[in-house]
Amino acid sequence: MRLLHRASPWRTLFADGAVPDRERLSTLLAPLCEAVDRLGQSPSLAELHAWQRELVAVLARLELPAWRISQLISDHNDALYRRAIEASLAEMLGQGWGEPPVAFCVLTLGSAARHESLLAPDQDNAMIIANYTDARHGEIDGFFQALGERFTERLDAAGIPLCRGHVMARWPMWRKRIGEWQRQLEIWTAERRVKRAQQASILLDFAPVYGSVDLAEALRAHVSALLPRAGLFVDELAALLEETPAAAERFGRLVVARRDDRPHRRALNLKHQGLLPLVNAVRLLAWCHGVQSVETRTRLVELVASGVLDGDRAEALQRAHGRMQALLLDAQRADLEAGKAAGDWVDLAALDEPAYWLLRHDMRLVRRLSDFAASAARQGRH
Repeated sequence: MRLLHRASPWRTLFADGAVPDRERLSTLLAPLCEAVDRLGQSPSLAELHAWQRELVAVLARLELPAWRISQLISDHNDALYRRAIEASLAEMLGQGWGEPPVAFCVLTLGSAARHESLLAPDQDNAMIIANYTDARHGEIDGFFQALGERFTERLDAAGIPLCRGHVMARWPMWRKRIGEWQRQLEIWTAERRVKRAQQASILLDFAPVYGSVDLAEALRAHVSALLPRAGLFVDELAALLEETPAAAERFGRLVVARRDDRPHRRALNLKHQGLLPLVNAVRLLAWCHGVQSVETRTRLVELVASGVLDGDRAEALQRAHGRMQALLLDAQRADLEAGKAAGDWVDLAALDEPAYWLLRHDMRLVRRLSDFAASAARQGRH
């Protein structure tokens, strides 16, 4: 068993900004050094985002695994978020808005928070604001509404599109005082309602990207106290897990969803029929057993440490997760090379025989994990 859970110098690549420090790059990383040189001294936000395609090509050339490339894409997007927020704050200061009136924290959500982004993420973000009196609501919320609108517009213009589901800090539902967030989560987790379970699931994979980390930690502590008492909510999450199975029938054959938007007959939506069922099952187990980490790979490690999963099974799931990320990343790069938008589809007909059989194997693992997670969640509630 070799579960992968350790710090890596790669994760410091964008610690100081969206452009790696050229002086700190080893000469052994010549392709990366050359890519940084081509980027230039003062790239715009749009140029930085466009450079991500070259970055991914270089990282693949350096033979980094797809799961690590996914982490670095996410780290780079975090740096773009910080640059967009800082530019928005500077613009507001110049226009007379002043400094932020109270502490705040911008969160990324979903795959961005898990550091599992690939090449086609839209924006999923939220904002926590320190508590203030109702009498100051117009003044303070007006400031943060303006900030949310500005930084999300900047990211959209740079190539990270606005969320079509409106999950962004520019909207009041995703921009609240810490006390309001805590009360909102109490409401969302109190009953068995599909919409509330879906909304809570969107929020509860979160990571601070800018501002007061203390606010994010306070929200996470509140979540950890709520979930052990939220039996009906957990039951609904288990039901949702069963309604979105991996693309494998009981006998292991891959099932291609009959969707009007599929690009060809043997197209498999690997995000929705593979990666998300795995991520959702691991997340449900993590929530039920007090695991506070957000990244899927780290959650699997901590579930082993908690005695929920055995090491061999968790390692097999890590490998399945990485293989599916690799297939989807390759498909997205091919889409972009062909002048198309990067999507979530993999052409089963284009897979060689070993890749096809490995995918079938991985889908069976995910299906079994989903069944196990749903059953374990219900048993833990009764």
